Formats: sequence, C-alpha cells, structure tokens
Amino acid sequence: MSYVVVARWRAKPGEGATIESVLRQLADEVRTEPGNLAFTVHRRREDPDEFLLYEIYKDEGAFAAHRATAHFKRLVLSEAVPRLDRREIDVYAPLD
Repeated sequence: MSYVVVARWRAKPGEGATIESVLRQLADEVRTEPGNLAFTVHRRREDPDEFLLYEIYKDEGAFAAHRATAHFKRLVLSEAVPRLDRREIDVYAPLD
C-alpha cells in the first residue's frame, strides 16, 4: 500500500522565488529515491507564496528514508524551513 503525503508551505514575504528554486532542486533529488513513486510541486496561482507538494512513497519506510537523506536535510531543513511562515504535512492512505 502506498504512503501519500500532502504538504502545504507558505513562504515568508519576499522568499517565494527562493522556495521555488529549492523545491525544483528537491524534486530532482526526490524523484531518484528508490521508494519514491511520485513527487509533484504546485504553486498557487492567486498567491505565489503558497506551495503544495504531493508525494507518493512505496510505504512509510520509504518516506522515513526520504526524510533521512542528505538532500532533504540540506534543502528542506536548512534552506527552506527558515524561509517559511508555515509548513503543514498530512498523510493519506488510498481506499483500495
């Protein structure tokens, strides 16, 4: 059964372009992880400081492995989080 993560990020004022750059780099890295099935980033049309990340992993262990990678620690924890006003993460399971 897959492990689905939906994350909502809100950039601090003036940080939207930097967050976009970080997310583009992150997407390239995450898509190479063996347990990642999909990683899609969206930017809200009406509010470019709002980002939505839709992630699918093989299982919870694959998500844990993702959070332990060097690129997650560098790009998310070190580069993105200090530039965010808000970061929310929700986990879903398919009904199948």
